Amino acid sequence: MKAVVYRGPRQVEVSEVPDPVIDQPTDAIVKITTTNICGSDLHMYEGRTAVEQGKVLGHENMGFVAEIGAGVTRVKVGDRVSVPFNIACGTCRNCLEGWTSFCLRVNPAEGMDGAAYGYANMGPYDGGQAEYLRVPYADFNLLELPAGTEYENDFTMLSDIFPTGWHGTELAGMRPGDRVVVFGAGPVGLMAAHSAVIRGAAEVYVVDQQGDRLAMAEKIGALPIDFAEADPVEQIMAATGGQGADCGVEAVGYQAHDHSGREHPELVLDNLVKSVRSTGGIGVVGVYVPQDPGAATEGAKEGRIGFDYGTLFTKGQQMGTGQCPVKRYNRRLRDLIITGRANPSFLVSHELPLDRAAEGYERFDHREDGWTKVLLRP
Repeated sequence: MKAVVYRGPRQVEVSEVPDPVIDQPTDAIVKITTTNICGSDLHMYEGRTAVEQGKVLGHENMGFVAEIGAGVTRVKVGDRVSVPFNIACGTCRNCLEGWTSFCLRVNPAEGMDGAAYGYANMGPYDGGQAEYLRVPYADFNLLELPAGTEYENDFTMLSDIFPTGWHGTELAGMRPGDRVVVFGAGPVGLMAAHSAVIRGAAEVYVVDQQGDRLAMAEKIGALPIDFAEADPVEQIMAATGGQGADCGVEAVGYQAHDHSGREHPELVLDNLVKSVRSTGGIGVVGVYVPQDPGAATEGAKEGRIGFDYGTLFTKGQQMGTGQCPVKRYNRRLRDLIITGRANPSFLVSHELPLDRAAEGYERFDHREDGWTKVLLRP
């Protein structure tokens, strides 16, 4: 089959690779209809992770079940499904408590709980930027979708970024009527803003400097904050009468940079601590890693981010972190889409055949104007 393969920093290519096969009785093979380029894929693309050359990429996947193992009893061949990016066994302690993003059984890497498709340090699993994908523990992991092709561009967000954006607001402890600030207007940040609006936020502020992304935030009812124009904390404090936001979402991650392009790995965390009121909550869903040899500071190279913890403590703020347990949210978010309450496809900018994946990666990585979310169609 054809698949997107990592070849080195800023090098991906569509290559012929072996078709996936049923390896365990609980496996299924999914024929991919839509697979997305995620902002977190760019960390690997830019050479800022330990991903190995030859890895098939892609963790935002959906399609139809093409084959099932002998132990699969709930999912049927022909079912249309969303594939959560988490690979989870469904029976370990963390899975039973709803933390499928930290499954204790599926990642053989020492010290790593949780696994994902086609991602650095997240287990030996191939990704779904390909024609077919093997899904372990299929009965547990796959989410059924209505038959047909309706809502394709909305449902493709259920594998990762819509639940992750929602998770950011959950980690922040958001309540109806809150003022919410989201740092980062990439796909996850826009999904966090969309989630906050759906959940009844009084106001949502979205901080970025990319004009096309800020315009999209405004279209969904958020208030854009351009940090290239003025200090974002000052803008947020002014907008809230000096009180600060009730809670905030970090949707940027460890490659945070200022308006000149210089990296400051602690920048967004510091700005959130300053712009969220005392006793408020902060949800961190931007990616941070234990090691980053390309980091801007010596501490950050070892995963040590020196943010303003003293002020966080003094203000009595709470911070939640970590990868989203997609299964905790995806059924409800699917139904919000079906009933018209949510339309995450608003951020889709480009739909490309799989053969143009390298172009999609390059242009998305360069933050070219208008390239906000790229879908690939095998």
